[in-house]
Amino acid sequence: MAHGDRRRVARRTAIIAVAVAFSLWMEIAGFLATPVAEQREVAYVTLHATVPLVFAACAGVAWAIGPTAVPARLMIAFVFLWIPQSIFQVIGGIGWLWPVVRGIDLVWAVISGLLVLVYPRGWLGDRFDRVVATTAVVASVVNLAAVLALAGPDAAPCDCVANPYRIAEAPLLFALVDYGYRVIGVGLALVIAARLLVRWVRGSVPARAVAFLMPISLFAWALAIAVQATGYITSTSTGMVIDTIALLAMAAVPVTFVAGIAHTRNMRARVADLMRITREGADRGLWAESLARTLRDDSVRVFWWDEERGRYVDAAGKLIDSQEEGRGHSILPVASPSGLPIALIRHDRVLTDNMRLLDGVSSALRLSVDNGRLRSDLERTLDQVRQSRQRIVEAGDEARRRIERDLHDGAQQQLVSLGMRIRLAANTARAAGEDQLAEDLEDAIANLNQGLKELRELAHGIHPSLLSQGGLALAVPELAGRCPVPVEVDVQADGRLPELIESTAYFAIAESLANIAKHSQATRAWIRAVVEDDHVVIEVRDNGVGGASLEAGSGVLGIADRIEAVGGELDLESPRGSGTTVTMRMPLHPPVTDAPVASGAAPLGAAEPGEPASDAPGAGGVPAGGIGSPLDA
Repeated sequence: MAHGDRRRVARRTAIIAVAVAFSLWMEIAGFLATPVAEQREVAYVTLHATVPLVFAACAGVAWAIGPTAVPARLMIAFVFLWIPQSIFQVIGGIGWLWPVVRGIDLVWAVISGLLVLVYPRGWLGDRFDRVVATTAVVASVVNLAAVLALAGPDAAPCDCVANPYRIAEAPLLFALVDYGYRVIGVGLALVIAARLLVRWVRGSVPARAVAFLMPISLFAWALAIAVQATGYITSTSTGMVIDTIALLAMAAVPVTFVAGIAHTRNMRARVADLMRITREGADRGLWAESLARTLRDDSVRVFWWDEERGRYVDAAGKLIDSQEEGRGHSILPVASPSGLPIALIRHDRVLTDNMRLLDGVSSALRLSVDNGRLRSDLERTLDQVRQSRQRIVEAGDEARRRIERDLHDGAQQQLVSLGMRIRLAANTARAAGEDQLAEDLEDAIANLNQGLKELRELAHGIHPSLLSQGGLALAVPELAGRCPVPVEVDVQADGRLPELIESTAYFAIAESLANIAKHSQATRAWIRAVVEDDHVVIEVRDNGVGGASLEAGSGVLGIADRIEAVGGELDLESPRGSGTTVTMRMPLHPPVTDAPVASGAAPLGAAEPGEPASDAPGAGGVPAGGIGSPLDA
């Protein structure tokens, strides 16, 4: 808590403590100063003293959670002005004081009326509130002036000294003002209570929730003081029951006020749930339903801005009149930070008293719309990345096939032709008796054959001809046969698979076998390929040391990149000491890309033709390189 906040809390606590102490002093001092024969029942005095204590306690709560400081200040003023009639037994001998106290001894009723008028927003809302408040204040001022100018010692329930402010003896005029003030007070209390009660009965669910029990408490209190006023005017006793009802009803006013504030705060807290529900985006149907549940207002409607038509539409896309609010409803416009319209929210008019709640709803809707837009942009970007990766893989495979074809039809044919010519030259040299030359030519032929063999192996690794001719069923067993670790092969693919899928599967298997040969320390391996539910599923398993990981930046990550580029997924299980299982699942018909890339582009994560994969160390690890033919080891 900041230093300023601590000082504020300390100051408010001190004010409440002083108000409570002053109120208790008035009750206790007045009770003790009253003759025993005239003392009220202890239970009544205790209840009378409890009312300001309730106001003081509620003032502390209202200061903490209230919309403004006005309600708390009114409650504290009530505590100071809750004047028991017995106090005149204490101050009756002070001439300058008792007329003032007599003139303000009913101002607590005005304070309670103002407290009700500012409920729940914390300030006077409409013209009716201002008229009632003005009437009550003017009547109080007139009553104070009449008491100071006209009241005699008999105006207070004590043997008071003379009124030093008195300017005339007019008992009839004074009685008229005194009775009139009480009648006006009762009338205003009944009007306020009746207005709140009618609003509560006729209001919607949110209106009733916000109004809470305030009108019932105020109405009960108004009826009780009406009876008391009648008894005061007719000089008859109202009885203990009526007095008790009046005290209980008055004590209920600040309690219901604080309860109503807590309820509105709880409604604002539910906005967080609204944001959680709609965080994935502004689904129109879900948003309106969640908003109605949050506000407890079934009449809530959300109208969305249609940029194409430049109008607001409902969830079904039907145009609406944005100016038509409807009876008992208000319109809350919601716009983006840049001022662009987003939506209109039609809600119960009573909710305008809780602007913090509506501000929270607006923020939630803006955030939801922004989340939806960001989600759409992210999905679109991810789709573009997936398409780009697939195009890169396709271009890389096409480059492999082109290089293999060029080597086979170009360099290999020329080397074979050169070998034949050297053979003829060697035969000619031997026939001419040039044995030394013939031997040199034979050595050249041997070197040439070795180079041709290596060239054929290189071309085979770039894009094996068996894969092009017979698919995985022919290429995978041949690939497994070149692995130094014994491999069991079970390929159940019926017929040929799509070219891209076959190529991706072949090189993924090749990289997996390279990992087994280099790092797994395995004695056996197994390959299984099967078509299931329009997907090809490939499992490569070994009995090595395990411990491989996708997070290690190793060759398995390159395999995963290639598999995911065609819309597939890879699962790795490699517990230490229990071997490694790589499961690859690819759709037989990957998404079609929009545009090709340059034919010379290299596949993602692939090694350059003829370049072996790098040898990252580590038990169960895999090469960090790419997808060339790494089975030379």
